Amino acid sequence: MADLETLDYKSISDMSTDEALEALRQIRLSRRVPTKPTKTTRKAKKKEVKVDPSSMSANQIEELLKKLGG
Repeated sequence: MADLETLDYKSISDMSTDEALEALRQIRLSRRVPTKPTKTTRKAKKKEVKVDPSSMSANQIEELLKKLGG
């Protein structure tokens, strides 16, 4: 199992001042990167037209059948 000594990380107390400041700056910058919000797209649902065939005339039924049949 790995422990801190086997990971080869240099301790901040062992670094020079410039190295330590640079390491801290890199850590802070990596935490400041904003995450992009996920965008969800919604598909528009087509409204289903409900027609009562008993209320339609013969001509309207004939036109409807022509449109459906091609």
